[in-house]
Amino acid sequence: MELFNIISILITLSALFGYVNHRFIKLPTTIGLMSISMLMSVAMVILGHMGHAGVHIEREWIALIRNIDFNKTLMVGMLGFLLFAGSLHVDLNELLKEKWGIGVFSTVGVGLSTLCVGALTYLFSGWLDLGLNAVQCLLFGALISPTDPIAVLGILKDAGTSKRLEIRITGEALFNDGIGVVVFIVLLEMAEGGGDVSAGGVGLLFLKEALGGIVLGLLLGWIAYLLLKSIDNYQVEILITLALVTGGYALASALHTSGPLAIVVSGLLIGNRGRAFAMSEKTRRNLDMFWELIDEILNSVLFVLIGIELLVVTLSGNYLTAGLIAIPVALFSRFVSAGLPLRVLTLGKKFDYQSLKIMTWGGLRGGISVALALSLAPGTARDIILTMTYTVVVFSILVQGLTVKYLAAK
Repeated sequence: MELFNIISILITLSALFGYVNHRFIKLPTTIGLMSISMLMSVAMVILGHMGHAGVHIEREWIALIRNIDFNKTLMVGMLGFLLFAGSLHVDLNELLKEKWGIGVFSTVGVGLSTLCVGALTYLFSGWLDLGLNAVQCLLFGALISPTDPIAVLGILKDAGTSKRLEIRITGEALFNDGIGVVVFIVLLEMAEGGGDVSAGGVGLLFLKEALGGIVLGLLLGWIAYLLLKSIDNYQVEILITLALVTGGYALASALHTSGPLAIVVSGLLIGNRGRAFAMSEKTRRNLDMFWELIDEILNSVLFVLIGIELLVVTLSGNYLTAGLIAIPVALFSRFVSAGLPLRVLTLGKKFDYQSLKIMTWGGLRGGISVALALSLAPGTARDIILTMTYTVVVFSILVQGLTVKYLAAK
């Protein structure tokens, strides 16, 4: 199917589901869209068991989904726009106040969670006879450990958490992709039996991906800032920010540095210094409206995509059991990986158990985890890991996303 037709179907479904949710169901937009698209996927399966015509419709729909490369659609096509739109409104001064906490949670925390998830997955993998080896279990740990900035930003802003805690969770989600992707790449090379997996090789890969992405983001953001400062024409200035996102992400990919980190850093620079010193009030107003609209549209399409991916996930037998067990495993690992660094950061002070509860329950997983799982080579291990990932993500968004505001209120 042609790309234009796929885009047309996804936007039409997003608009239709968005209307139904807003008019009748009244759930938060992202949660409502994913719920409705999952129900539609279930309806397609039921339809497929109702006769020849239903089977044909189900097959056509599955063929459409398989034509959509979820990994490339999100990680290359949409992620840069969503991260820029999210970081554009983060207060850099507040972020810097929590720099040590954010740095520890987005590095040490991801590493601890990867090890914890990997070890527990290896234990229940043997019990269920799934056939996953230690590296594959750690691979699942690496892709499920980073909290998803898209899911976090979309849900936490209405959760009613304290400003400090919101900044800490948001900042962690924006920056933990770098270390998460590096760990994922290293483990993937180990699983496939290639690449330099020595300590030096891992360190070099981290510097190239994470530090390289941050430096590139600062450089491109500063160039864009100077361009914005030299003119006062909101149409051209919006085009400059678009070029920053698209060109910056493409350049980061070509240089093999972290595109997400580059876009987050440039977004923070433009959203703070650029907004304060390089834009007129008219430009700020139009720029905000433009990027808020981009954010809403792409978020809607993304969560519809997550919902319809249900049809290509194996949800039977031991696979479904593994997915259900993976939910408490991911939550426990999040509790440990957030609790230990938080304990270190609050040495000599009263330990904040309330913050730990919200950090655990509000550490949402989303589309990035699904995209990384779908990037694995086809095979039994990929199917099992995808099922576990999808189950954790759905629980995270539907259950944690709907209840975190009630936890915060207490």
